[in-house]
Amino acid sequence: MNAKSEALPPAVSVIMPVLNEERHLREAVHAILRQEYAGEMEVVVALGPSTDRTDEIAAELVREDPRVHTVPNPTGRTPAALNAAIKASRHPIVVRVDGHAALSPGYITTAVRLLEETGAVNVGGIMHAEGQNDWEHAVAAAMTSKIGVGNAAFHTGGAAQQAETVYLGVFRREALEQQGGYNEEFIRAQDWELNFRIREAGGLIWFSPELKVSYRPRPSVKALAKQYKDYGRWRHVVARYHEGSINLRYLAPPTAVCAIAEASWSARRSRRGAS
Repeated sequence: MNAKSEALPPAVSVIMPVLNEERHLREAVHAILRQEYAGEMEVVVALGPSTDRTDEIAAELVREDPRVHTVPNPTGRTPAALNAAIKASRHPIVVRVDGHAALSPGYITTAVRLLEETGAVNVGGIMHAEGQNDWEHAVAAAMTSKIGVGNAAFHTGGAAQQAETVYLGVFRREALEQQGGYNEEFIRAQDWELNFRIREAGGLIWFSPELKVSYRPRPSVKALAKQYKDYGRWRHVVARYHEGSINLRYLAPPTAVCAIAEASWSARRSRRGAS
């Protein structure tokens, strides 16, 4: 092995669970492929049973770039997709990305550096909600408000620090393998549940505002309400499964985000109608 190869950063596997993501999948994958990362990289997309053009777009992405691969996820469930993608991937660093999220430039390089500097086994940053229409802009505003979502650093920002959980996550593979991956019983809140087990095993979870991921909100009132209803339900399931693991702030479902978003959206429509 020569000096040049020894200086390369560790190889990275990016895993992405997708279901009905035709609007954002290409953007999400291109944001990964544009990362200026010096090490080897692969992207593994776990395909659920979509009813839109998601599979067609994924096939195009595979043809366009040899770093992109797909695996089936017939259940359509997020934790099963993540485990399938982890199993199909091969590198020592595992980066989770969603099909409606876009990594900021330098995200992977920064995350790998933070893993080394902090000794953490999982690092994550800010879930930066961004909209593409009036409704999504309103939801994004609510999702970055402490009134709407509480004090979670990955929503509202804050100082770099040890955390209970982080958005998405960049993991050391050995930590995922030690825990057996995601618990497929948890349709939602699987990130919190996995990070709880990692912390119980002595692993450090680290939040840093240096890391930012653009997130596309749900496209309708109905979809957003269902999302947060599911969050609230599954948080309580996690609390029963791991007694004493979750504080009251986390258990309170952030339903305020729905009310604030709907009020903001209505106000925008009223202003447009009056103009």
